[in-house]
Amino acid sequence: MILQALTFYLLAAVTLASGVMVISARNPVHSVLFLILAFFNSAGLFVLMGAEFLAMIMVIVYVGAVAVLFLFVVMMLDINFAELRQGFLQYLPVGGLVGLIMLVELLLILGGWAIQPQAAAVAAAPTPAVANVSNTEALGALLYTRYIYLFQAAGIVLLIAMIGAIVLTLRTREGVRKQSISQQVSRRREDAVEVKEVTSGSGI
Repeated sequence: MILQALTFYLLAAVTLASGVMVISARNPVHSVLFLILAFFNSAGLFVLMGAEFLAMIMVIVYVGAVAVLFLFVVMMLDINFAELRQGFLQYLPVGGLVGLIMLVELLLILGGWAIQPQAAAVAAAPTPAVANVSNTEALGALLYTRYIYLFQAAGIVLLIAMIGAIVLTLRTREGVRKQSISQQVSRRREDAVEVKEVTSGSGI
């Protein structure tokens, strides 16, 4: 128990420190690296809680895809961050309003647990009644049986969002050579080959 408590406090402290450094670091690349560190430590906290599926999702999806994508975008795009920080004050009221709404929602959740203490025990109870079932197997059995239609609907929404992002970012630029299979197939020999009569010793 002492080792688990020390591990928890270590991972929690590093996670909080990394979160603070994400928003306080001046270099955006350093912010993304601190974000990756926060994700790794959050995955360790999930492992301590027995939620190994969420820990692997945190590493594979958030670290392997989202954070690395942020890192490549920040490193490849020439973004003037000094210019972006100039309009910070005009967005401060909107950001404060969003933060206030999130704080009220968190207080409502904590207040509900205080009013009904048994709600936390019900939420933490394992869903399947079968013993010796891992967390990943329990989530899979729940998603692919009871919530299969909602799961497939979420996949369709993500697919539509991906196609929409590709369509919106697709640009047609003038002067760029592209391959047209239909033009290549329909091209005639007379359009591509020209026969010239060259006298001997004169060259072309």
